[in-house]
Amino acid sequence: MPNTYAVAGMITRLHDPQYERWASQIRRTGGCRQPIHLRGHIFHVDPATGRRLHTYTTATEPDGILRLPCKTRRASRCPACAETYRADTYQLIRAGLVGGKGVPEAVTAHPCLFVTLTAPSFGTVHTRREQGGMVLPCHPRRDAPTCPHGRVMSCTARHGADDSRLGEPLCPDCYDYAGSVLFNAMSPELWRRFTEALRRRVAKLGGLTLRELREQATISFAKVAEYQRRGVVHFHAVIRLDGPNGPASPPPAWATADALEQAVRHAASAVAVTTPEATDEPARVLRWGTQLDTREITMTGDLTEQAVAAYIAKYATKAAECVGTLDRRINPLDDLTAFGLRDHPRRLIAECMRLGGLDEMADLRLIQWAHMLGFRGHFSTKSRRYSTTLGKLRAARAAFVRGEEITTGRLPILDEDTVLVISHWEYAGKGFSTGDALLAAALTGRPLPLPARLGEGHDASV
Repeated sequence: MPNTYAVAGMITRLHDPQYERWASQIRRTGGCRQPIHLRGHIFHVDPATGRRLHTYTTATEPDGILRLPCKTRRASRCPACAETYRADTYQLIRAGLVGGKGVPEAVTAHPCLFVTLTAPSFGTVHTRREQGGMVLPCHPRRDAPTCPHGRVMSCTARHGADDSRLGEPLCPDCYDYAGSVLFNAMSPELWRRFTEALRRRVAKLGGLTLRELREQATISFAKVAEYQRRGVVHFHAVIRLDGPNGPASPPPAWATADALEQAVRHAASAVAVTTPEATDEPARVLRWGTQLDTREITMTGDLTEQAVAAYIAKYATKAAECVGTLDRRINPLDDLTAFGLRDHPRRLIAECMRLGGLDEMADLRLIQWAHMLGFRGHFSTKSRRYSTTLGKLRAARAAFVRGEEITTGRLPILDEDTVLVISHWEYAGKGFSTGDALLAAALTGRPLPLPARLGEGHDASV
């Protein structure tokens, strides 16, 4: 139930003479939870005469600011902006499979695999297993051993999909928290070495050197990182064989899907990365897990381009929230017990802090990425020739919106090549006051979180 402060804020906003303009700004953010507030101006000037051809200033806007969507990729922070990111990622991935967005349709004939690279085991965890539509017991053991800490290493529970125990170790004291954190930290380097080993193996299968391979074939990929419930990342990747000019040229006859799968399996088993040796923390060799999934992507089979694009795009907007960690950076001086975390994510974060405090581990920046449980790579990446880019998709959308603005007369028809553009912008805050948050939710149809404290947000004085 809105409190007196919120109701007063809503009434003030609704009676504001600029309410319609404010509502228009809110609608244009698409339901963003934490719109960015900008203050400034932009002038279009004729360089020959010095005459202003067009002027825009936020001084005439409600509260003297312009509200823009935050454009975050994280669905946990802003579902509306994350949906735009997800849709763009879907188009990017799909274009590399069926063409479009500058990619020729002939790319559908190129060998292409959907590959999942997993992390190794760091200890037995609660899991949900199904067979024939029936949920199986977690880890049933008839003669279950007892771990050194006195816990029976067995679980006969049939866990539900939302069971909070999923991913948590049967014995937290036996679980290798250091290994889990270090794998997350080193996984981007492990992926880089995998791609290099993959190119070398494909070249060897074709009887070529790496230089000769570049003259006959190109390996293109797009990948996304996904957190498992136990707190480690694994990678889903689309890997495609092209000719020397990328998707515009066919690969050589010997470069088949079978050859690509053989190269993927070899590269995944061949690469490793060694962690730094530190005080009381010996160096360890990290490899991919034994579970490696490779499936060919086809237009008519069980694994279609739409299914793959949708799957990868979904995880491009997620982070470590499924593990139960925090969705923000953590100060090393923070008291972790005050955050109400479950034991497993709390221990993972604490391990990041411990390892990050060792001089030998400083380059891994584990303290900085403790909220990500040590992972410090980009969630979604692609090779240069896979398909279009997110930047080009955003530019095309901006050009479309600008065209509409010119058509409706909100912007003048200007030749940007012959007009001097002078602009100045400054950050003026973000988010909503309590009353504005309630009105924005009604306008956009998207529930918005209320400020944690009354008065938080730029418009708190209304």
